[in-house]
Formats: sequence, structure tokens, C-alpha cells
Amino acid sequence: MNIGAARVSRAFSHPAGTHLSGVKKAGGFVCAAIFLISASFAFAEAAPVAVPLDTNSSVISWVGKKVTGEHRGTVRISSGEALLSDGVLVGGNFNVDLSSIRVGDIDDPEDNQKLTKHLKSEDFFAASLYPAANFTITKAEAIPGAKAGAANYKVVGDLSIKGIKREVQFPVTVVMENGKARATAKFELDRTKWGVRYGSGQFFENLGDKLIYDNFEVAFDVNGAIPQS
Repeated sequence: MNIGAARVSRAFSHPAGTHLSGVKKAGGFVCAAIFLISASFAFAEAAPVAVPLDTNSSVISWVGKKVTGEHRGTVRISSGEALLSDGVLVGGNFNVDLSSIRVGDIDDPEDNQKLTKHLKSEDFFAASLYPAANFTITKAEAIPGAKAGAANYKVVGDLSIKGIKREVQFPVTVVMENGKARATAKFELDRTKWGVRYGSGQFFENLGDKLIYDNFEVAFDVNGAIPQS
């Protein structure tokens, strides 16, 4: 009787153990799936908010210098947007209308028009062939400990002029208040990196007082209303 009982016990114990083991495994898979789903929701980031630039109030100014002096003016932003994530700048882009180049420091209409046409010509920005320049932010890093009113981001991006794309980086001051975002910056660019070589001492000799410095100053002041959710 004892031997028989032992056989019966063994016969029933294996299926039951197998069933319980399967239940435990299934339960483990379910728990893992629930954990993964919960984690995906917990760590999911909201899509960045696009802030359209107000092209009427946003402006880019420039200063070009030569041996005998300097000229300054503006160029218009035709479109663009900044990307924000939880109130932090994470990206953006804007397009510049090179046909809108204006000279602001020459009062005589004839002389002003002469320089304006020259800047739009193939000697400089070839506006008829390349009517738009573009800047796209590829990286925006907050500057730790930045003081109020000082640059609080380092922006890295691709600047395309005359069909040539180069990476540039510069500090930016970003302010967000009263439902609006504003970004300002001032930096220098080497025009020859985008094929603008007219009057450059790197490519022409004996220019004398006709020499134009390669670096020119760019400043922008752009803003837009932050969409309300």
C-alpha cells in the first residue's frame, strides 16, 4: 500500500508542478509587460512646442569692415520657428531673405543703391542665384549659472549660404515671459567659408585700402508668441 501510494503521489505531483511553474512564468511575463508599459509612459517626453517667429518684429543686423571704415545694415527673416520643451530651448530654424539686404549707414540714395546692388551681386551673396540663407539649430545647451540678461545658451547649428553649409556656434540670450519668447545674440562669421571672397586678403594681393576684412558681425533679435496649450 505504501509503495502504491507513493507511485500515485508521484504520478500526480509532476503535472501539478508543471502547471504551477507555467502559471508562475506567465505571471512573470505579465508583470514584465506591465512594467515596460508603465516605464514607457513615465519616461516619454512631450513633443517640442513650435514657436513661430514674428517676422515683422524680428531682425538681423550686420556690420562689415574694411581698411577705410565700415558699413552696416539689415536683412529680413522670411520665416522660422524655435522649438521649446518644458520651457527649454531644444531646436529651431529660420530662413533669411537675401534679396532684402539693406544698407543703413549711407544717406545718399545713389551711393546706397550702388552698395546694396553690389552686396546682392555674385561678388558677395549672389541673391538672385541663392535668394535664401538658412540656419538650423542642431544642439542647444543651457549655460549653468548664467546671470540675468547674459547669454544663457550655447547654440550649435548649420548655416547655409550660397549653397554651402557650415557648422557655427555662438552664445544666445533667451528670455521667456508673459507668453512670449525672445532670443538675442551677437557674433562674428568668416564670410570666406561661404565663398564670399571679394576684397579678401586671403585670396587677393596688393589690395591696399580696398581690402575688406573677412570677419563680419551679425546680430539678431528674434521673438514669437508661445502657443498656449
